[in-house]
Amino acid sequence: MSDALDVALDPKTATKLASLSVSTVGELLRYAPRRYVRHGQLSNDELPENDEWVTIVGRITGSRMIQMRKRHGQFLKVAVTDGSHAYEANFFNAKFIQHQLKSGARVMMAGKVKTFQGKVQLSHPEWAILPDGDPDVDRVVGSAMLSEMYAVEAEITGGDVDPGAFDRPIVPIYPATKDIQTWDIWGAIRRVLAAMEGGENADDALSPDQRSDRGLIGTGDALRRIHLPDTEDDIDVARARLKFDEALAIQTVLAQRRIAGRGESASPCPHVPGGLEDRLLDRLPFTLTDGQCTVVAEIAEELGREAPMSRLLQGEVGSGKTLVSLLAMLRVVDNGHQCAILAPTEVLAAQHHRTIRTMLGDLAEAGELTAAEGATTIALLTGSMKTAGKRQTLLDVVTGTAGIVIGTHALLEENVTFFDLGMVVVDEQHRFGVEQRDVLRAKGKDGLMPHFLVMTATPIPRTVAMTVFGDLETSTLTELPRGRQPISTSVVPMGNEAWVDRAWARAAEEIASGRQVYVVCSRIGDDVDDNKKSLRDGDKKSLRDGDKKSLRDGDKKSLRDGDKKSLRDGDGQAPKSTSVVDQYAELLTGPLGAHRIEMLHGRLPADEKNAVMDAFGRGEVDMVVSTTVIEVGVDVPNATMMVIVDAERFGVSQLHQLRGRVGRGGHAGLCLLMTSAPQVSQAMQRLRAVEGSIDGFELARVDLEQRREGDVLGSLQSGGTSSLRFLSLLGDSDVISDARDLADQIVGTDLPLADHRALADLVDAILVPNKVKYLDKS
Repeated sequence: MSDALDVALDPKTATKLASLSVSTVGELLRYAPRRYVRHGQLSNDELPENDEWVTIVGRITGSRMIQMRKRHGQFLKVAVTDGSHAYEANFFNAKFIQHQLKSGARVMMAGKVKTFQGKVQLSHPEWAILPDGDPDVDRVVGSAMLSEMYAVEAEITGGDVDPGAFDRPIVPIYPATKDIQTWDIWGAIRRVLAAMEGGENADDALSPDQRSDRGLIGTGDALRRIHLPDTEDDIDVARARLKFDEALAIQTVLAQRRIAGRGESASPCPHVPGGLEDRLLDRLPFTLTDGQCTVVAEIAEELGREAPMSRLLQGEVGSGKTLVSLLAMLRVVDNGHQCAILAPTEVLAAQHHRTIRTMLGDLAEAGELTAAEGATTIALLTGSMKTAGKRQTLLDVVTGTAGIVIGTHALLEENVTFFDLGMVVVDEQHRFGVEQRDVLRAKGKDGLMPHFLVMTATPIPRTVAMTVFGDLETSTLTELPRGRQPISTSVVPMGNEAWVDRAWARAAEEIASGRQVYVVCSRIGDDVDDNKKSLRDGDKKSLRDGDKKSLRDGDKKSLRDGDKKSLRDGDGQAPKSTSVVDQYAELLTGPLGAHRIEMLHGRLPADEKNAVMDAFGRGEVDMVVSTTVIEVGVDVPNATMMVIVDAERFGVSQLHQLRGRVGRGGHAGLCLLMTSAPQVSQAMQRLRAVEGSIDGFELARVDLEQRREGDVLGSLQSGGTSSLRFLSLLGDSDVISDARDLADQIVGTDLPLADHRALADLVDAILVPNKVKYLDKS
């Protein structure tokens, strides 16, 4: 199962499969069909998204040659239905295939879809006419790529191609790309299964008794049935086994981490009466919510132990996680240790630095004339700091002068040495791999492990937390602090010019009322052409001054019409998203141009980013056009409106995070989701869900339901794509709990799995060693 694919397949096929992150025999056999087509039953799939590569099996309902309007020649238009949706396939230079693609024929097609005037189209797709009991169709015909499928069949059988072999009662359809088709994948799997005599020889991680107790078949049998099913029951029993395998692999690794962690030691940090923690609590102009009090008590109890705390703190946007974590850190500082906050971006790190210094006041001014007695120092360390400043910060860290150190990935560098690191706080955990976090945890003193707190404003359903963070205890903040204002959200179709104009007029009204606005775009856009580069450099000033008028007059139309269209349409591919640079230029030259507008994104120099955010925080900037660098941690109470352009480019949880930046003061918040997504599409479903709910946990479920759950697991761990294909982190809580109990039982007596090699191989096959090796610390 762990053999490389080039051992079992030809190099060309192995290379193509590698593009799907499939590189071993085990990964290939666990590459799940996306769906199945039943003989005599047309496929039934959701309406595909624009630019999605799809494989359809259906029947031709009509075909005709059409004269092209703008150039000489004809093209063939073929209408196909799969029983649920109608498709149009267009073929150019179709003189030799028009007689094959006839009305009534059963056909398989594969290609990239486009939506035009409400119709789903495929332009020159791969195709094959399939056997359908018609005596006139005694062989399969089709495009060159599809014919490879039948060559594979000949290779497997060692003889002539039997078209009936592809007329199985149930045929799997796999997630595919332009580079490797569903029939290529199926052919490769059949070759491997044939070499393994159907897969029955695969080692099994479960004993016969364990399989019998759960009503599960063997792994080898399951792998054969999932790819070559004869009945619906074959698919069901195969999925049940392969689902349990995935749950068991994950829970085994987490059990190893839990048990290995029991032998670690940490410095206990009891409450210090009259310390910085108490003094901050006395100064707060408000009282903690009941939820904050509960979580503070949970953390305090664990900090007082000699075993390191490992806790996940999740809560709604604006629920007060920063204050809770600060109180915990002050308790650690009161006990003579240091704390580190790891933030994903320089903008967020700088925001934390400003926020904590403001909250502590003279309690954070150690070494200054205005410092309170017993004060500490808050240090900031980022990669873009100038040498002198970085050198001083590193000195403060290594000598223990800095009680709390806030930083980005720069904190992970080898030259960063702490005097006595007692606690690590990781903010927005999904931005970091576990391996990166463990680098910081390893910087403890004298072999002691720092206490560990992970914070996220992306709510995580219970079953997901049990799976992904199975080695962490969980605390949840559900209440919002008193005074937080409601946020209303509306979807704005970008194709409706009147709605778009009204959205920008609404932004102008907010600014006129003395409030501030965020505009968020999905990309920077400063690498598209030289003109945009000049915009972000020297020519930005000329645009604001003299040249602004010319753009407002004659050139504005070309920017909005022809040039903008070329930016969006490109070479006929999918419409491009609006960049920060484009949106910034358009706003400056439009009705909002008289206001104070600034641009913010990750490629700006750190001092320029900080200057923009500081000015926005002081109310000196009316509108900031930004990427998602303002997604988390940014707190400007006077900001009341956010416009998210091309909102379909963002995930549900990310949209929820973004809109949490507004409504943080005394005025209600407004979030407008501008989108070009079709009304009937998964993207629009996501946006409507965000529009209709402010419940982060409910939206987290929607997010997981609409995207591959394995991707969530991968992004929360190493940032790579996980190999989970069958397990539902939302719907399979019973399976996950059962697998967790079995894993604890096995790992409790055999931590390295020395006597359970089949289980060790299962972990490697499913979780992929190079993606989760950081989990296996035993």
